[in-house]
Amino acid sequence: MIRAVLTDIEGTTSSIDFVHRVLFPYSARAMPDFLRAHAQFSAVLPWLRRVQAEIGNTSGSPLDLAAIDAQLQQWIRDDVKHPALKALQGMIWRQGYEEGAYRGHVYPDVAPVLNHWRRAAKLLFVYSSGSIAAQKLLFGHSEAGDLTPLFSDYFDTAVGNKRDIASYQAIARAIGLLPGQVLFLSDIEAELDAAAASGMACCQLLRAGSNASPRHAKAATFQDVILD
Repeated sequence: MIRAVLTDIEGTTSSIDFVHRVLFPYSARAMPDFLRAHAQFSAVLPWLRRVQAEIGNTSGSPLDLAAIDAQLQQWIRDDVKHPALKALQGMIWRQGYEEGAYRGHVYPDVAPVLNHWRRAAKLLFVYSSGSIAAQKLLFGHSEAGDLTPLFSDYFDTAVGNKRDIASYQAIARAIGLLPGQVLFLSDIEAELDAAAASGMACCQLLRAGSNASPRHAKAATFQDVILD
C-alpha cells in the first residue's frame, strides 16, 4: 500500500520553461549586483571562495568577483548542478519571490490532487535537483498559493544523484518507510528506473515534451495518477 508520494518538480509539478525562461535569466541578471552587495556575508562568502578555488585562484586571495561571476554565468548557461550556484541562486530567487517579480509555476492539476492526497493521509515529499531552499520558495510562492504545509520534507542532490539507486534508498530510510510504500513521480525515465530499482513504485508524468517510457506507469496529469 502506498503511504507516501515523492515528487520531482521540473516537468512534473511545474513547467521546465518556468525554470529556464524565468528563474535562470533572473538569477543571471541579478548575479553581478548580488555578488557586489553580499560578497562578505557569512552565508555567501564560503560559496564564493569555493568557486574562486575551482577556477584556479587560491582560497586566500582577494575575491575576484568578475571572474567568479563569469564562472557562475557559464554554469547558468550550461545548467550545471553545482552546489555553489544552487545556493547563490536560491538567495537571489528568494528576493525575486518576495518582491513579487514572479510566482512559482505549478500545473493547474497539481494543487487540488496534493490536497486530496493529504486529506487521504498520504505523506508528501519533494526530490529535486534544485536546492531545498529553492524548492520551498517555488511552492511557498506558487500560483496556487502557499503549498509548503502539504509537504512533510524536501530532498535535493545532497542525498545523492537523482539517477542513483542509493539516493532513493536513502530517502526511504529518511522518511521511515519501505521503498515499496513510496510512489515516485517524475517525467525522466532514468530517474524512474533508479527509483524502481530501489523498490519504489513509479509513475511517469507525460507533460509537454516528455518521452514515454515503456517500463513505467504513465499519467498525463496528477488526476490520472493511481495510488494503489
